[in-house]
Amino acid sequence: MTTQEPMQPVLEPDAVPTSPATVLPTRSRTPLAPQVRRTTKRMSRNDIYMLLGAGASSLATTMLLFGRLTPLSGGLGFIVVGFGIFLATYAVLVSLTEDRPAVVDKVMSVLLASAAVVAFCALFSVIIFTLWRGRSALMHSNFYAQDLSRTGPLDPLSMGGITHAIVGTLLMTTLALIITVPLGVACSVFLNETHGKTAALVRTVVTAMTALPSILAGLFIFATWILILGFERSGLAASIAMSIMMLPIIIRSADVVLRLVPGNLREASSALGASQWRTVWHVVLPTARSGLTTAVILGVARGVGETAPVLLTAGFTSTMNLDPTKGPMVSLPLAAFELVRSPQPTQIARGFATAAVLMVLVLVLFTLARVMGGRPAGRLSKRQTRKAAERSKGDSQRIGDRRPSAAQHTPVPSTLEAST
Repeated sequence: MTTQEPMQPVLEPDAVPTSPATVLPTRSRTPLAPQVRRTTKRMSRNDIYMLLGAGASSLATTMLLFGRLTPLSGGLGFIVVGFGIFLATYAVLVSLTEDRPAVVDKVMSVLLASAAVVAFCALFSVIIFTLWRGRSALMHSNFYAQDLSRTGPLDPLSMGGITHAIVGTLLMTTLALIITVPLGVACSVFLNETHGKTAALVRTVVTAMTALPSILAGLFIFATWILILGFERSGLAASIAMSIMMLPIIIRSADVVLRLVPGNLREASSALGASQWRTVWHVVLPTARSGLTTAVILGVARGVGETAPVLLTAGFTSTMNLDPTKGPMVSLPLAAFELVRSPQPTQIARGFATAAVLMVLVLVLFTLARVMGGRPAGRLSKRQTRKAAERSKGDSQRIGDRRPSAAQHTPVPSTLEAST
């Protein structure tokens, strides 16, 4: 008995086999619950309670350790141990309700916030201490309008001032900026636009100059400018010494800023037919204007507070000198240093008041620099917008004047048409 095989379908020669139909998966009509995103920018009530609880627990534990259990004394050790116990307690409390990434995130947030608070406290303590010690000299108007040429150590605060130091600081800083800003920006552009062994060598030298002690810069200018070349001590020599200290800071900061300029801006400028130097001048530098201003501010902060180079190259004087090319000239940091060294209380008060004036002057210079160059690229002021509109109107009128008239577009008949 033979088994009967299943009959196979006979396909016609022109028949095309049909594929099975595609079956789409069925969707559940039940809407899924929206995911709740955890916000990290705002502190919840639970976070505040955990911070307060960790702070109270760490304070009690630290007082118990330093007061009863161990013979340790208070002071800096009390603060360090208490802060360590606070972090550990806060991490344990957060771990009761959050997962490990959230615990690490919140503990690091507390650690960074604490570091910021410590930094601000240190800054404000220095400012308040300086203002408090110099308050008696700051109250007199003559302090801002006179010099110390006719004032002795025993004279009262109603006599003498620091006008000569203010003028000297402004003159030396201005000369240093005139020397440093073009060189620093040009060197940073060279490091970004040139890729080779020379750029690598220059970058290495600039990095090494960043850690150069200020006394070496003063000794170098003193040996070359004064001893070898024979020039006298002056504000110009001090400006050159300050430029040596400011130059590597500006170059390194501007180099980092120029690297952040998007490459597609350079590519677009090149695609429009602009040369490399026009791309740098009209695209790269305007885009990085705000960052370049910050680089200049950092350089000024390094140079304006120098004391040793100014003392070696410009000397010290108690009279007004408006000529930076000859004669000794004094700056505010050097004047504060010399005044605080005196044992007389009036001179010490003048020294602290000089330091307070220096802080205010630096703050004013930084504010002016930020206002002048702190506007982001592409965001114009009202005056700049008005000027840009006027230029666009002038360009449109000039293009319209150069457009050929209808008479110039009349086709000239060819020779064949003229003959016919």
